[in-house]
Amino acid sequence: MVEAPRGRSYVKFVLVLGALIAIGPLTIDTYLPAMPSIARELSATESQVQGTLTGILLGLGLGQLLVGPLADAVGRRRPLIAGLALHIVASLACAMAPTVGLLTAGRVVQGLGNAAVSVVAMATVRDLFSGSAAATLLSRLMLVMGIAPIVAPTIGGAVLAHTSWRGVFGLVSLGGLVLVTVATLMLRETLPPERRRRLELLPVLRTYGSLLRDRTFVGLVLISGLMFATLFSYIGGSSFVLQQIYGLSVTQFALAFGLNSLGFLAGSQLNPLLLRRFGPRDIVRAGVALGAMAALALLAAAATGFGGLPLILGPLWFLLFACGLTLPNTPALALTRHGEAAGTAAALLGASQFVIGGAAAPVIGALGSGSAVPMAAVMATTATGAAVVAALTLRGSLAED
Repeated sequence: MVEAPRGRSYVKFVLVLGALIAIGPLTIDTYLPAMPSIARELSATESQVQGTLTGILLGLGLGQLLVGPLADAVGRRRPLIAGLALHIVASLACAMAPTVGLLTAGRVVQGLGNAAVSVVAMATVRDLFSGSAAATLLSRLMLVMGIAPIVAPTIGGAVLAHTSWRGVFGLVSLGGLVLVTVATLMLRETLPPERRRRLELLPVLRTYGSLLRDRTFVGLVLISGLMFATLFSYIGGSSFVLQQIYGLSVTQFALAFGLNSLGFLAGSQLNPLLLRRFGPRDIVRAGVALGAMAALALLAAAATGFGGLPLILGPLWFLLFACGLTLPNTPALALTRHGEAAGTAAALLGASQFVIGGAAAPVIGALGSGSAVPMAAVMATTATGAAVVAALTLRGSLAED
């Protein structure tokens, strides 16, 4: 049995795992200020460029379905290191992509590599913690990881000031090189051989089947996926909305994006304090209700034009705050229910997040780019959907709270 880290080892564990998890938002968010310039240089439409975001999200989602059972069979370290190596190669391919189609393909492969990091991080937490302890740890990870979307667009803007969008992907590749070194030297194996599962097709399918028959688990998966879709609708649409509709410069966009990301960070860090008095289930229900109200307020402001940019940014802040409250608790509850197959459960949870999130981003571009209404409408749909699912599936008391 691997013992959970304590004291200084706990802090080190949080920092290392948080840095590894941060590769996802860094890979996604650093290139956001470059999306309009990518469209111009590659003669691509707004929807096609947003498709590059969908590419990495789909790679993240589908890759987790493959990596999850693998991580339960061979342990956590080897899939993690292999995934980081694939991320480095794919990032260099993106930097050299001559067309938007090849760039999208590179982003899919990037996502496949990053999927290993997401699965291993969640499964490692479940190997060592459960219930409220896992939710608290995930909130701490959100603190480390939450810095990434705040600083990433600023880093991307700084790179763009001295080079092109291709330099952004070169920097992301360098980040992967640093992280694979950190993972190799500092992250121990947390799944002992006696707890590993056989990697065979029928047992894997049976495991997925048992997960999908758990009504509460499926509800948590859908809530998590819909809230991720809300978050990624903002990530995919905000660059065009804030820069092209409201006229913000690259620097101003990076600042606005960072300030809104503080909402996510505030929600995730309030969560451990709330967990001292409330169960994770109750916080999830409150978080999705707040998110639905903020999203509807955003849609009303976008549709009427009342209040201009301030009444767009205000609801966005509270919506991201609601995501910060919700997203640490859904995996903690879901994985606690299936600790015997933590890698596979984490894979299904992560796949739903990124597949649903990836499907939301291009819808915004398809609905048009003349106003903030498409982004607001998609976010209102996903956030209210999460609130409805929570009302239907998180009734009563969960023993794991």
